[in-house]
Amino acid sequence: MAVPRHNQFFIDPNRCIGCQACVQACSECDTHKGHPMIHLEYVDRAHSVQTVPVVCMHCEAPTCAEVCPADAIKRTEDGVVQTARKPRCIACNNCVLACPFGVPEMETELKLMMKCDMCYDRTSVGKKPMCATVCPSQALFFGTMEEIERLRPRSTPINQFKFGRQIIATKVHIMIPKTGRAAYIDVTAAMDERSMGKDITLMILDEMLDVRG
Repeated sequence: MAVPRHNQFFIDPNRCIGCQACVQACSECDTHKGHPMIHLEYVDRAHSVQTVPVVCMHCEAPTCAEVCPADAIKRTEDGVVQTARKPRCIACNNCVLACPFGVPEMETELKLMMKCDMCYDRTSVGKKPMCATVCPSQALFFGTMEEIERLRPRSTPINQFKFGRQIIATKVHIMIPKTGRAAYIDVTAAMDERSMGKDITLMILDEMLDVRG
């Protein structure tokens, strides 16, 4: 049974309270072998305690799959990009290096790339992902576009992100204030002095939390 196409995944960074409930719940997903596949990151720890959950964005044209020499990463018909398949994964780390959102992790003891697969054992049978089920502030939300528009009238969901000349469309939406603007971040900006030593994923999220009209 496929995930109902009207259900979508939304992340609202401004609502994250850093409780770690999503991280703990994620490890309980049957397909994760006890490893949490969600990252809870500090946006700018030197200046703020603001945290944000980082999950796989499930790109329409996943870079991780495109650079995999073993064809180990598959995208399902409903748009979920799967963890690398164990029989094929050669632990080359290409996907880890190529992902523009910094999501895949190489589990060295398993010699396998593992990442958020939107709790496919649950969502494929119509259930919510574990993280969205336990999030007390609903920073992680799994539901319809109509539901999110009703619940967050002051926010707008976006699912297109620009890296250099490439625009990446994703299955997962990020919520930004309606009075703000979508910030297009060039990945090459990671090389300037302002961002030296700062993870590109956090650069993107930092800009999203700091959007202005």
